[in-house]
Amino acid sequence: MVKALRILFQPLLAGSLLLPAPAASPDSPGNESKSDKTKAAVAQAVSQAGIPGMVAAIASSKGILAIGSSGVRKDGSKVALTEGDHIHLGSCTKAMTSVLLATLVTEGKLGWNTSFITVLPSLRNKIHPDYHTVTAWQLLTHRAGVAANATNWWAHPKMELTKRRLAILEENLKDAPTRKQGTYNYSNLGYLMAGCMAEKLTGSTWESLMQTRIFDPLGMKTAGFGPPGSPGKTDQPWGHVRSGNGWRPRQFDNAEALGPAGRAHASFLDWSKFLAMQLPRGNKLGLDRKTLEKLITPSGTYAGGWRVTRRPWGKGTVLMHSGSNTMWYVLVWVAPEIDRSFLVATNSRRDDSHAVCDRMIGKLIKIDQGN
Repeated sequence: MVKALRILFQPLLAGSLLLPAPAASPDSPGNESKSDKTKAAVAQAVSQAGIPGMVAAIASSKGILAIGSSGVRKDGSKVALTEGDHIHLGSCTKAMTSVLLATLVTEGKLGWNTSFITVLPSLRNKIHPDYHTVTAWQLLTHRAGVAANATNWWAHPKMELTKRRLAILEENLKDAPTRKQGTYNYSNLGYLMAGCMAEKLTGSTWESLMQTRIFDPLGMKTAGFGPPGSPGKTDQPWGHVRSGNGWRPRQFDNAEALGPAGRAHASFLDWSKFLAMQLPRGNKLGLDRKTLEKLITPSGTYAGGWRVTRRPWGKGTVLMHSGSNTMWYVLVWVAPEIDRSFLVATNSRRDDSHAVCDRMIGKLIKIDQGN
């Protein structure tokens, strides 16, 4: 049995970037030079880190302000990684799942404090009673007392997807939790529970809901699920894992059941459209200010798919998340007060991937400030 891949969430490092100057206006002159500097910085990062490829961008409510890419889609090939390529987002999918649930809250189909068992009463006698009362918001903020991962994400491969997800929950929630409800424990399994709530309330798969409620309304034409590109081809980037002193290309992903926790991919242009929801003039998908603020109001330091903190360079509250399916690595910071998002991705992962991306985020912030 193939072991489930882990989606990794790394601690904040870019938080050390205490950069003082405000970001430039998206309409100000110099955006062309920002793009030139971004391209040069990315090329340097790829060369210095010895990685297959990287793409990085600065974005605002209006879209991409500067972007650069360097390297190749697949190690050993000569096909360049491009600025418009589709990037695996890993756990950055969680913010999207949170927005999906927010649309159900707005429609009155769900409440933030609605319990899991209220939505899925068929599981009442199949899971431990301690899981009955966990709420939608506790699941989205990793405070439901749920384990980090399922013991086997690949179980029941012949089952229809929504039934497969419920079967995995039954197997993994039958015993008493080892953590107290209300305490923080980063949990992909908890996001599966949240996704199953959405599926039950609508009668649609999480994938279909993401497409109709988020991707289509935002015009995210490149967004999808699983490994980007066609099997066996280099029409999109491959992921890479370390192999000795080199890289082994892999066109693979987490199990389909794990979708709500981290299987989305998209180009940076399209991903920036989603990130703009928390920026001043972004498309809000019909969500009101109260709901949008709820999504970034942390329980502790984690909100609806976002780590929330404060940074001087962001003039206040900033949002951060990273994601990896063990073959890619992405890192994003969103600063609503200065109307900026900073995005970095590598089509590879090794132990220092977060540090590599974090340094690039620092360079993007400085470039945006005109330094």
